Amino acid sequence: MSERHPIVAITGSSGAGTSTVQRTFEEIFRRESVTAAVVEGDSFHAYDRKTMRARLAEAESDGQLSHFSHFGAEANLFSELEQLFRSYAETGSGRRRRYLHSREEAEPYHQEPGTFTPWEEIPTGTDLLFYEGLHGAVQGEGLDVARFPDLLIGVVPVVNLEWIQKLHRDKNMRGYSTEAVTDTILRRMHDYVHYIVPQFARTHVNFQRVPMVDTSNPFIARAIPTADESMVVIRFANPKGIDFPYLQNMIHGSFMSRANTIVVPGGKMELAMQLIFTPFIWRLMERRRKLL
Repeated sequence: MSERHPIVAITGSSGAGTSTVQRTFEEIFRRESVTAAVVEGDSFHAYDRKTMRARLAEAESDGQLSHFSHFGAEANLFSELEQLFRSYAETGSGRRRRYLHSREEAEPYHQEPGTFTPWEEIPTGTDLLFYEGLHGAVQGEGLDVARFPDLLIGVVPVVNLEWIQKLHRDKNMRGYSTEAVTDTILRRMHDYVHYIVPQFARTHVNFQRVPMVDTSNPFIARAIPTADESMVVIRFANPKGIDFPYLQNMIHGSFMSRANTIVVPGGKMELAMQLIFTPFIWRLMERRRKLL
């Protein structure tokens, strides 16, 4: 953690909905005039798209397909991610790059989709580092990324809903078949259990969306359950200082399920994030200003 150069990290698996949290923070940053250095977790994958496919083919031929995925250590630059967090916390700078998902993203760089931009230094003068990706709280094998963020947020829908979201995104936006997406889910399961799930015990706040409709078989679901068909469980690792009566008063239909947990209607998730995280950002920025 760093009072002078704070770090906010959102962690969650593919299809979990971390991009929704990112949009909420972008709105908070805009409203509060906070300049954030944005880092995408995908930019710390070890392989570009073409090389990853080749490595997957090799793993499959070696019978190791179930132990190689974007969720695990072998396919990621965990040490480089830890170094970025350490460097930013100490100096307000560090190295980052972008992963170009689509042709639209790649065109300004005159590169192919599925490739990385060159490494570059984060510009000076940013107020905080904002990370969104798979491994914002990863630990193990001699590294500890989780110790650096001042605010760690987990986004983890119940697993059937997570699979439904991934199936619909990859089929409708990326053109994959149901069978191909299912194979990916199965291949990632070992790394999901060992690298993704443990992170949510290290986060400061977790958001878990729970559908109120039947998702028993996610592989035949025709539509993603809507926000209004869901509830969101928000758990605070340390509830000290959280004004739960205020949140319940502001968010109609919310209730406390445990002393550190509030449940809100799915359609109120972004409002809840605004109410919860705006004071967090105020405190981080006030702490920083006192040191400058």
